[in-house]
Amino acid sequence: MTRLSFRQKVHLAREDAIVSTVKRLLAEKGYDLMTVDEVAAEVGIAKASLYKHFPSKEALAAAAMVQMMELALQHAQAQQDRLDASAIDRLKAITRWTLQTQLAGEMPTLPAENSALRNALIAHKGYMDGLMKLSDQLGEWIVQAQADGALNRALPPEAVLYTVFARACDPVLGFLKAGGSHSDEQIVDWVMSTCFDGLAARA
Repeated sequence: MTRLSFRQKVHLAREDAIVSTVKRLLAEKGYDLMTVDEVAAEVGIAKASLYKHFPSKEALAAAAMVQMMELALQHAQAQQDRLDASAIDRLKAITRWTLQTQLAGEMPTLPAENSALRNALIAHKGYMDGLMKLSDQLGEWIVQAQADGALNRALPPEAVLYTVFARACDPVLGFLKAGGSHSDEQIVDWVMSTCFDGLAARA
């Protein structure tokens, strides 16, 4: 294994600091309101130095999304390794992690429509490979959960998949948290219930 030089370690540490800052700002403000200037200011480097690491705002956002994708894949693998868990247990666990991450202010939020950013993500092999791997894993759990009778079999698996993905940017969590009357655990439980149990009264 090649040992990194001190200069390389500093370079990587700075990139980690940049990406961490971008993730937080994307979670707090969203892509449109985040600026390269404030990222550089918060990291404590010149804007020109930041551009040596990431050439554009789109590249910054893409790096943050790639890191989140890697974390999601790690959590998905941890669920897959649970021998005692059913498909619906695994699906609920990864969804709960997504909600908790969003409430903690660590889930980057991106605009629904932004061609430059979308193109940057589509062109990023690491992100697209991760997205396909995560989608395949969740899709496998969804199909199995439907076969087990734990999910509505009348729903197309892709509709369930997109519903789960949408929890990463669910505004309901922010609205409930802003009210200040409920704990994060309560909020997560309620959103989990509406996602997996629906809104209809139970007998």
